Amino acid sequence: MTEGQEQSDMLKKDILKKIGDYYGLRFQKPAFSKDNPKIPPSGKVFDEEELIMAVDAVLDGWWTEGRFHRAFSAELASFLGLKYVVPTNSGSSATLLAVSALTSPLLPEKKRLKKGDEIITVAAGFPTTVNPIVQNGLLPVFVDVELGTYNASVDKIRAAIGEKTRAVFLAHTLGNPFDVSAVRKLCDEHGLYLIEDCCDALGSTFDGKKVGTFGDMATFSFYPAHHITTGEGGAVVTDKPLFKRVLESLRDWGRDCWCDPGHDNTCGQRFGWKLGDLPLGYDHKYIYSHLGYNLKWTDMQAAIGLAQLKKLPAFLQQRKKNFDQMSRLLRSHEDFLLLPQTIHGSDPAWFGFPITMKWSSVKRKDLVIFLESKGIMTRMLFGGNLTRQPYFKDISYRVSGKLTNTDIIMEQTFWIGIHPQLGKEEMDYVGSCFRHFFKNLKH
Repeated sequence: MTEGQEQSDMLKKDILKKIGDYYGLRFQKPAFSKDNPKIPPSGKVFDEEELIMAVDAVLDGWWTEGRFHRAFSAELASFLGLKYVVPTNSGSSATLLAVSALTSPLLPEKKRLKKGDEIITVAAGFPTTVNPIVQNGLLPVFVDVELGTYNASVDKIRAAIGEKTRAVFLAHTLGNPFDVSAVRKLCDEHGLYLIEDCCDALGSTFDGKKVGTFGDMATFSFYPAHHITTGEGGAVVTDKPLFKRVLESLRDWGRDCWCDPGHDNTCGQRFGWKLGDLPLGYDHKYIYSHLGYNLKWTDMQAAIGLAQLKKLPAFLQQRKKNFDQMSRLLRSHEDFLLLPQTIHGSDPAWFGFPITMKWSSVKRKDLVIFLESKGIMTRMLFGGNLTRQPYFKDISYRVSGKLTNTDIIMEQTFWIGIHPQLGKEEMDYVGSCFRHFFKNLKH
């Protein structure tokens, strides 16, 4: 090691120590106060380790996928028990890649989705579970969900299967698993692909197995609202090597080359390929097998994510603890509120606490405005009924049955936060506000 290298290493250690000191001064969380309460619906939890690792990645001077990317991918794959993790710049990009992968020319002709093929999903959710279906020229087929679980039943999915149905793409709503074992079995019986949207469900399990491991592919989001964060970021996971290759090609401009950043000639015949109408020996780094994108992330994001993964077990424990406490606090109001429900075999790592107002003189708007006035932030169940959103006016789709409960959700459902930033004091405060609201109703 040269003298310059020794000096730079010492300086780096000093910089990283100062980052830790900076965190202690800059990011001290104020104690909860009823005089100025603020209960956000979601939020990131971090300490000095995330800042140190992000700066460490910056000081490497590499910035694109590097050592932190490789470590994060390996850690997440180990946590899930899957072979392949393909990180990307957002959860929305992850869902786009997963659906697009089903249309890849690298898939066998009979397994490849073509324009006009159908994918079964739900309208009571977030747009980016549905949008990639439309963006790939496929037809979304909507089924209704159950109130309380906010997931589709396997019976409704079965009834929606038609001649053109080729896949099922469902989210585990707010971290609450749908009956993924039964849906997987149904898909196998009919030769359908299954994609799990786990953007709100990292760490949830069904029959003791982590969600995201049942489907042909699954997607995750690492936006600050979610179970872990990398700022922006997401991933597609799979056990299938062909899907891994397709996903990475689509993410990386559509290129056919699979070399890691900074590496050349991994295949050993960089100038020996004959693909398409290109001349023999055209540089494989510039041969494109897909109509792709640039949806990659950075090593700084991966570094933050690696620090977050270490905290994930504690995050999951706190979410479940907060959910249990909120359930106890609101149980006495079940004349007015439908509280969240699970199905046998599921163990959710809840993203939020969904509530549906029962038909009565109490309106969702009244309760939501009251809670917001008390510093308790609320959110709708995403798009409500997506078919009623302005952007869906000219989009083709099919509905199986009726979207009765989806419309009820649009009118009467909202959710509140139970994320790891919050503790017993905050949960008790939320409970007291609900009591105050319903007590005043009785008078």
